[in-house]
Amino acid sequence: MDNTGKILLDLFVIFSVAKVAGGVFNRLRQPAVVGEILAGMVIGPSVLGLIGHSGFLDIFAEIGVVFLLFMVGLETDITELLRVGKVALGVAMAGVLVPFCLGWGLMAGLHKPLVEALFVATALVATSVGITARVLADLGQLGSRAARVILGAAVADDILGMVVLAVVSGIAKGTFSLPNTALLALEAGAFTAFVIVVGRRAIKPLWARFPKMHIPQPAFAVGIALCLGLSAAASYIGLAAIIGAFLAGLVSAEAEEAAQLRRRMEPIYDFLVPIFFIIMGSRVDVPRLISMEVLPFGLLITALALAGKFVGCGLAAWGLGRREAVTIGVGMAPRGEVGIVVAMVGLSRGVISVDIFSVVVMMSVLTTLVTPPLLKVLLGRREVVI
Repeated sequence: MDNTGKILLDLFVIFSVAKVAGGVFNRLRQPAVVGEILAGMVIGPSVLGLIGHSGFLDIFAEIGVVFLLFMVGLETDITELLRVGKVALGVAMAGVLVPFCLGWGLMAGLHKPLVEALFVATALVATSVGITARVLADLGQLGSRAARVILGAAVADDILGMVVLAVVSGIAKGTFSLPNTALLALEAGAFTAFVIVVGRRAIKPLWARFPKMHIPQPAFAVGIALCLGLSAAASYIGLAAIIGAFLAGLVSAEAEEAAQLRRRMEPIYDFLVPIFFIIMGSRVDVPRLISMEVLPFGLLITALALAGKFVGCGLAAWGLGRREAVTIGVGMAPRGEVGIVVAMVGLSRGVISVDIFSVVVMMSVLTTLVTPPLLKVLLGRREVVI
């Protein structure tokens, strides 16, 4: 079988398994994303080996999470998001500081090397906005105040997490530069502010021009172009592409054609997004995770990761009321692909061991798996749909 045939077969297996697993978990009244991640772990190379690692599939998965965050942005009222901006920023800062200190303190207490301790601490920092966003969307809760705080804080978390990773990577390579780090932080803030402020004012007149150019399905064309363009721009300045995609969705939601764009995007969402979660699960080395060399320390790091976000973010949001504070603390917990990416950077540079890499992967997987059921209980009892 040639490469094209192999890729098509992998996509067939991934998509089919994703839909079956999602359906099973829906019947169990659990979020579909949990079933998709677990199914990915089972069909991945470390268990059944039905799919392997592929650069093409990884790119496919990244495109999937880009469109996930674009759709989340489309469902988010930018005015309401800005209204909780101060709370979200406080939650984000607490969600970075508390887990980082806990992770670094534990590793330092165990007399681990400084750089290894810093990488583990960094892996505990960022929130996987894709995981929480999918659950919030499935539960129909994107409009709630807690959801707006979580999304705003998660995006800020990703920006802060990228800055922290840049600092730690620089220390590991011996090339740390305070001016370069400050420049990255400034670029991130300026990019976000520019898109929100200028994009809100430009989107309506921009959208009005396209029907006059006789472009087929202009709302869809403009939305896709904006999503891809801002995602590429975010990557260019050193941020995660999903931040650009989320911002593209936010400003697109201001257009009169937003409802039409959401309808056009739904088939793409239903196709690409489950593939992302299957592939994320397939990256997990299951036998390594359950080995006695990794399991005890992995469970300890996982408990610390959950506590760091729950306490830090929950306390920062305490003014909203106890239930919403608890919901926000839980919603900020999943590390998902973000934690795995940090671990992969550390492993590729030879500054963390294979066992520490496996520990971080375990933490990322477990925080991802426990969050959706807890959010479902906290946010509502309506049946989850995909």
